[in-house]
Amino acid sequence: MTTETNTQLSKIVLVTGASSGIGEATALRLASEGHHVVLGARRTDRLQAVVEKIRANGGAASAHRLDVTDAADVRAVVDRVVEEHGRIDVIVNNAGVMPLSRLDALLVDEWDQMIDVNVRGLLHGIAAVLPHFGRQGGGHVVTVASIGAHEVYPTSAVYSASKFAAWAITEGLRMESDPSVRVTTITPGTVESELAEHISDTGARTYMQSFRRNLIPADAIARAISFALDQPADVDVNEIIVRPAAQR
Repeated sequence: MTTETNTQLSKIVLVTGASSGIGEATALRLASEGHHVVLGARRTDRLQAVVEKIRANGGAASAHRLDVTDAADVRAVVDRVVEEHGRIDVIVNNAGVMPLSRLDALLVDEWDQMIDVNVRGLLHGIAAVLPHFGRQGGGHVVTVASIGAHEVYPTSAVYSASKFAAWAITEGLRMESDPSVRVTTITPGTVESELAEHISDTGARTYMQSFRRNLIPADAIARAISFALDQPADVDVNEIIVRPAAQR
């Protein structure tokens, strides 16, 4: 394992949805590069297992239970990170859900869940870090969106809408922010993750099995996030689309 030895490059990074998939891969990669990673998610047992893996490999990590749909909870976790470390340099807004279905299936509760996690959860993360970024003179907001922000497929109407909203919110933040606040949207194609396992609609699940026949590992997205974070302060990587070469 290669660990960054230049402590000036080390950042305090909060990763939401860090108990599996892209979030877990991002935490592992960033910790291996010398950053202190704070993992946030609801499944504390999974978080702790990732923290222990990072520490066993010589990295620095901690974990907090985090529900991104609860604005007060997100704010409290961010404030605690700042209290413990003196600052927060990066938030990776990765938490997301993807219970796909056709609109005529009328799975309204699942629509609401996607809006709550994918859109409100992102806004809660932004709202929690911006005051700290203002006081400390800078920071970096990373949003994990989806290729669904740019393309709509059968069963993806609400999911794609939520991810387009995530893209639009993040781009709006970039336009409004002082240059000291860097803003990046990472847009994955089909990636190895648990997202498809949470689809309750039978038709959507069958469709996804075909659609997801070409997958790339979650670390491919983690590498893109690492690249954006590693740029000098005057370079702002605004969006990276990463998908399987075979995905068309």
